[in-house]
Amino acid sequence: MTPDPTPEKTRPITALPDIHRLRARFVAISWRDLAVSFGPALVFSLAALWLAVWLVQPAPPNTISISAGPKGSSFHDAAEKYAQILARNGITLKVLASEGSLDNVRRLADGKQAVDLALVQSGISSELDKEGLVSLGGMFYAPISVLYRGKEMHKLSDFRKSRIAIGREGSGARVLALALLKANGIEPGGSASLIAYDGEDAAQALVDGEIDVAMLTGDSATGPTMRKLFRTPGIRLLDFAQADAYTRRFLYLQKLVLPTGVFDLGKNLPAHPIRLISPTVELVARDTLHPALSDLLIEAAREVHGKAGLMQNAGQFPSATAHEFPLSDDATRYYASGKGFLYRHLPFWLASLLDRALVVLVPIIVILIPAFRLVPSLYSWRVKSRIYRWYGALIEIERVALVNPTDEEKTELGARLDQIEEAVNRMKMPLAYADQFYVLREHIVFVRRRLTGS
Repeated sequence: MTPDPTPEKTRPITALPDIHRLRARFVAISWRDLAVSFGPALVFSLAALWLAVWLVQPAPPNTISISAGPKGSSFHDAAEKYAQILARNGITLKVLASEGSLDNVRRLADGKQAVDLALVQSGISSELDKEGLVSLGGMFYAPISVLYRGKEMHKLSDFRKSRIAIGREGSGARVLALALLKANGIEPGGSASLIAYDGEDAAQALVDGEIDVAMLTGDSATGPTMRKLFRTPGIRLLDFAQADAYTRRFLYLQKLVLPTGVFDLGKNLPAHPIRLISPTVELVARDTLHPALSDLLIEAAREVHGKAGLMQNAGQFPSATAHEFPLSDDATRYYASGKGFLYRHLPFWLASLLDRALVVLVPIIVILIPAFRLVPSLYSWRVKSRIYRWYGALIEIERVALVNPTDEEKTELGARLDQIEEAVNRMKMPLAYADQFYVLREHIVFVRRRLTGS
């Protein structure tokens, strides 16, 4: 058979859709909408981070200084023990010798002085500037010891015509001695001679007979000096018969009792109980002291002063006792609940680091969780709003189409509908919202049919 010479009919070729243009219309995610949704939460979080960093305490310093008393005094000895304990935690405590409590307060109140702490005898700073100074609590007693020659006495007023060593300028012993003597009618320029001897000088002058009375206390007497005087024949320690009255008149004083034989059981020294009066020595700091160091210092003081002694019971010191200086907030918290969890279970340096990190992280986490939970909802609202905004225009066109518009109005509405369709077709849409995009396009067709009546 001869093949049919007629060529096979050519099939019409249907134009394929522009796949690239279609792909460009849909995206996996709308980065612009995501940025707009995520941006406020990010800015808010950064602001919270900046605020937390600004408010958080810096790391505690590795070196601090304390103004103590004269070398060899109970003040200076206590400060040296604090330094040894703080060194275990990597903190260097510089112990500065001073003239005594008065000098210590002046140093601490002077912002130009490189002093962070001071041991201060209560009752000596009523006329000094105490602004910005706080107490970490009472550390120990510093009883005033009135040693004298002659017949047995029981009142300070018995020394109205005596030569009395009241301590050097700058010492707490001098301030306290002047206050107590004044209450007994003894003042500078009167019948008594008030001499600026203290410590070893006062003790030697009393032994040599150059003075009749020596008034010594914690920051003006060393242990060896006091033991020397107690054992010197002819020298007596005043038994304050009016001790209770002093504690009522001077609220910073406490009544103490030395038991019989407490100094020497063999020689029975003293031979009878002796009543004493004593101020409390406080550890005073600037109110800028780091909270972690506050806890560490009170812990050191507990180790040094917490044992039983001649004048105190076990666990009596340190205490939340404060007289002329307000107890710091950190000390108040410590005495109420002790050290924080981290400081109880971790080394000091690590606890300090974690403590500061938590102060920054916890507020941020609290803010970030709700902030970022809102991001998906905000993102969805942003995407859908681009779709929903065209429905207002469609409803307006449809309402006009329902009231029998003129041919001219139909032409105008058709042009507006073309513009809407063109704008919608140019719109980029995340794939997750493709269904709503196509529903919008169907509604455009629906309105067009209502307009043309087809």
